[in-house]
Amino acid sequence: MPEKFMKPYDPAATESRIYAAWEESGLFNPDECVKQGITPPDAPSYSIVLPPPNVTGRLHMGHALMLAVEDIFIRYKRMQGFRTLWVPGTDHAAIATQSVVEKQIKKDENKNRHDLGREELLKRIGTFAAESHDMIVSQLKTMGASLDWSREAFTLDETRTHAVRKIFKDMYDAGLIYRGHRIVNWDPKGQTTISDDEIVYQEEKTTFYYLKYGPFTIGTARPETKFGDKYVVMHPADARYEEWKDGQKIELEWINGPIEATIVKDESIDMEFGTGVMTITPWHSMVDFDVAERHGLDKEQIIDERGKLLSIAGEFAGMKITEARARIIEKLRKKGLLVSEESYTHNIATAERTSGIIEPQIKLQWFVEVNKKISGRNKTLKELMLEPVRSRAIKIVPEHFEKTYFHWIENLRDWCISRQIWYGHRIPVWYRGEEISVGIEPKEAGWTQDEDTLDTWFSSGLWTFSTLGWPEQTDDLKRYHPTDLLETGYDILFFWIARMILMTEFALNTIPFKTVYLHGLVRDAQGRKMSKSLGNNLDPLDIAAKFGADAARMALVVGNTPGTDMRMSEDKIKGYKHFANKLWNIARFVLTNASEEKNGSKTWPSGPERDHFSPREHELLTELDTLAKEMTDDIENHRVYLAAEKIYHYVWHTLADKIIEESKPLLAGTDSVKKESRQTLLLRLLDQSLRLLHPFMPFVTEEIWQSMPTKDAPFLMVARWPKPAKGLLQ
Repeated sequence: MPEKFMKPYDPAATESRIYAAWEESGLFNPDECVKQGITPPDAPSYSIVLPPPNVTGRLHMGHALMLAVEDIFIRYKRMQGFRTLWVPGTDHAAIATQSVVEKQIKKDENKNRHDLGREELLKRIGTFAAESHDMIVSQLKTMGASLDWSREAFTLDETRTHAVRKIFKDMYDAGLIYRGHRIVNWDPKGQTTISDDEIVYQEEKTTFYYLKYGPFTIGTARPETKFGDKYVVMHPADARYEEWKDGQKIELEWINGPIEATIVKDESIDMEFGTGVMTITPWHSMVDFDVAERHGLDKEQIIDERGKLLSIAGEFAGMKITEARARIIEKLRKKGLLVSEESYTHNIATAERTSGIIEPQIKLQWFVEVNKKISGRNKTLKELMLEPVRSRAIKIVPEHFEKTYFHWIENLRDWCISRQIWYGHRIPVWYRGEEISVGIEPKEAGWTQDEDTLDTWFSSGLWTFSTLGWPEQTDDLKRYHPTDLLETGYDILFFWIARMILMTEFALNTIPFKTVYLHGLVRDAQGRKMSKSLGNNLDPLDIAAKFGADAARMALVVGNTPGTDMRMSEDKIKGYKHFANKLWNIARFVLTNASEEKNGSKTWPSGPERDHFSPREHELLTELDTLAKEMTDDIENHRVYLAAEKIYHYVWHTLADKIIEESKPLLAGTDSVKKESRQTLLLRLLDQSLRLLHPFMPFVTEEIWQSMPTKDAPFLMVARWPKPAKGLLQ
């Protein structure tokens, strides 16, 4: 028995060494597997691209879950003989990364980005991003992720920049990218537009006011937006207001004096909400903007980009809206226009990075048109996003998220892709007077590039094919695209997954991936979301150092059904550290008792033919054969949580508690045939158990494998996954 088994298993002393050996072997690279004769050149391909972590700092347990699940599929397919590629990479995460650096500069130097200038700020962000990248890579390796580091990508590197400029120009030339005035999410604090996924909704208790608007009563929680309201909208089928005609004009007294208002009939009005009548503020409400667009109504700005009222507010001009609200209500009360008020609880939109309250604004921005027919294809981008999921060319796991996907896409509005920040892919458009150049910087003097940058999701939307070398027609692109699996959190089903489908369908006329596997959020033992403020964060590096990455991986996977939030605690992880120790002790027992000392050296049983096994031993082999088939079926059908649980129970409760215990008398007996038969059986059961467990707990299984007397591969990670033969495992 190797000397290492004389000591308890020590993951801290083992895992980094094992990972270094894997890296040195080059076998994370599918080309190297072919070169070394491990994978046949004509083997089927299997590919995953790593959802790129943001270069804003350390990974969290949600990332660790993602890594564990993806690595399970990759290791399983690699062991099945597939030409397996898992592409690593990181995301520049423009707004998030710039925000972190700007806050630090403000804290350390009391300066803002304008004090530094664009070039200096980008230099500092670049330094920060590089340091964060190195930390992230360290964490990925610590968790055992068998990524092909020779193909590592970054959303802001040269290859991805080329891809971004190429697709921007192609979409612009196709009439799908345009610059125009539309309503967007505006962050007054961060001074930029932001995407829906960068919004955090916070519950707010406020007051809901009912106001007299001529002959009508309207309700609002935001009286400060009502200065410009000159349209009163109702449902055309509302019998209460059938006397009023669409387009009819009425005179009424309003906040700052008499105004003329116009009746508008629109079917989007909810007759059951409030009084069934509403006024609209098209400049500061997405819903109101849509009504105004449908009817060709005027739009007037009430609040500026800093969150202050404009001159239309009269005596309230220059005030912040939070300060002005009470004064506006007091004026309405004095004028007899306040009907009633009541307590009201609703969610307000805030910017994730700055905590600023979002103020919808109509701004000149760059957009992707989703409802325009693409020339030569007679389909819109929206239709291209719906078709592959409806046809099941793309399968979503769990399936019920398909309804969510369809709802989002069917209600999709044009995608605002410009951001008023400096870090990221700068809009590839140059201006000279009335002239415009798109995609390629002109060589002549006098041209100025657009100041804005692209939404991060624009570049990450190209991830499955830009990481494989597009727009060049590389061998990787031909062999590994579409990718087989996209595994990520259900919370970005729309924000990222849908956009990858959009971009891939447009650029390549194909799907980006065949299956979408959605995991839930990792919460603490009390079911709370993990956060620094609650002090309940579990850092993957700390957990791995304390319990081992194998234990963390098993704790994250067992019992974790797709799309469902899970609770995580150190006690759960500790339980799987005990399991790793149990496996170590099993291996020590088997390897000690399966070898004989002869002439000063160890010999291993040559092993009888299967016909010489006892009926009980055939039964035990068949039991493991059945388990292997069940686990194969589970993994193929994305039930990795079941496969993990089954091999855990087999190793602990069947192999350790039953088989080894019943083997002890045979191994201690004098019948050499029965003894050798049982020695061979135990070696075989251990061998197959290690293979079945490897995708879930790669480190401890690899460490034990290296001491096995017979191996069919230099590393367990490229050994063959168990396959039944004549009803029994080979």
